[in-house]
Amino acid sequence: MRTVLVIDDNPAVGTALDVLFGLREIRTLVAHSPEDGLRMLAREDIGLVVQDMNFRADTTSGEEGVELFRAIRARHPDLPIILLTAWTHLEIAVDLAKAGAADYLAKPWDDHKLLASVENLLELSASTREVSRLHGQRRKIHRELQSRYDLCGLVFASDALARVVELAGQVARADVPVLICGPNGAGKEKIAEIVQANSSVKDGPFVTLNCGALPGELIEAELFGSEAGAYTGATKAREGKFEAADGGTLFLDEIGTLPPAGQMKLLRVLETGRFARLGSNRERQVKVRLVSATNAELPQMIRDGQFREDLYYRLNTIQIEVPPLADRRDDILPLARLFLQDTGVAAGKRLGEDAERALLAHAWPGNVRELRNTIQRAMLLTRGDVIGAGDLGLPGSCSAVNSADEPDRATIEAALQRNGGVLTQAASELGLSRQALYRRLDRLGIERP
Repeated sequence: MRTVLVIDDNPAVGTALDVLFGLREIRTLVAHSPEDGLRMLAREDIGLVVQDMNFRADTTSGEEGVELFRAIRARHPDLPIILLTAWTHLEIAVDLAKAGAADYLAKPWDDHKLLASVENLLELSASTREVSRLHGQRRKIHRELQSRYDLCGLVFASDALARVVELAGQVARADVPVLICGPNGAGKEKIAEIVQANSSVKDGPFVTLNCGALPGELIEAELFGSEAGAYTGATKAREGKFEAADGGTLFLDEIGTLPPAGQMKLLRVLETGRFARLGSNRERQVKVRLVSATNAELPQMIRDGQFREDLYYRLNTIQIEVPPLADRRDDILPLARLFLQDTGVAAGKRLGEDAERALLAHAWPGNVRELRNTIQRAMLLTRGDVIGAGDLGLPGSCSAVNSADEPDRATIEAALQRNGGVLTQAASELGLSRQALYRRLDRLGIERP
């Protein structure tokens, strides 16, 4: 039930508010001194505090109300507080509002205004506590995952990726092939690293091959190795990825691009554990944990005759689906801050609030890779310590600092003149944030109004 704590030394005020709030089915507790109020806060589930500003008969300074406010704020930083003030305390109330008070009303109060404020703040308080509860659950889940699995430095805050990590950790010790699906740049290789790091062959090699990065005629040589003279340019024998990964894990990215001949040979290795180098008849035996990844729709490729169905079922003993960044938006800011820390040129730079809003609003078709590149580019191009939305270069955010249609000196000066030197209005007309306009003024040597 929604509960308000009223702290006021006048019993009539407590009674009146109890009746008023009761009309909206709001539970009211009343404390007649700051000390009683703080004790009630310690033992009751309170959603909102309504406090008086004066509790001593020998003074009307409001100092005791200020002390109470600060004590509540220190112990319950997220709890909304409404101040009830006499006219002599309005200046103090304004200062406390700047310090975090949710609202202030002069006595005698307007019932409608007070009820509206109380109900809005109770709803906000409930939402805040629910968010805090969910964040607490997530932190607990993350701590449990970190205690159970090696996460290889993976940074995440979303429930969606927590489920992916949990599945990766669970299947890691099963000696079966794993297929990781998801869009490019979503972090499939990092999930493959987690599978390797928590497997029975975690101390063995972790070898990777991007099947889409090589022409078809060279993929077989990369996978299985080759003898001298096996193909044009093969002047000496070469070890393949399977040999290099013996006793460990082989990660094959973009497995859907593997040509038909390579698919057939890969299937045989999965069935027998044996293969021969190109140009050789001698078979070699290896023990390799295979993890593969794709952004392609392999079932559709099977229907189109582009991928072997039997190979698909061999690869797909366990499937892990990595969602795109757009479907796990809670990961955006933690990842952005990580990339900010990881780059040497990031010293002293931080994300502004407008930049964070722009990051959260962007669709991220390029996923984590696009986010990393965006942050790195912004750090290189931002002149000041704060990265603004205009520094990110994202569609829909303010013009990037290197935008081709950046307003020139004449355009900016004309906008300032039309808006009487008011920077906020000029920035809006130019399609810039105020911070971005500040940077352009400084860069062009235009004196700020």
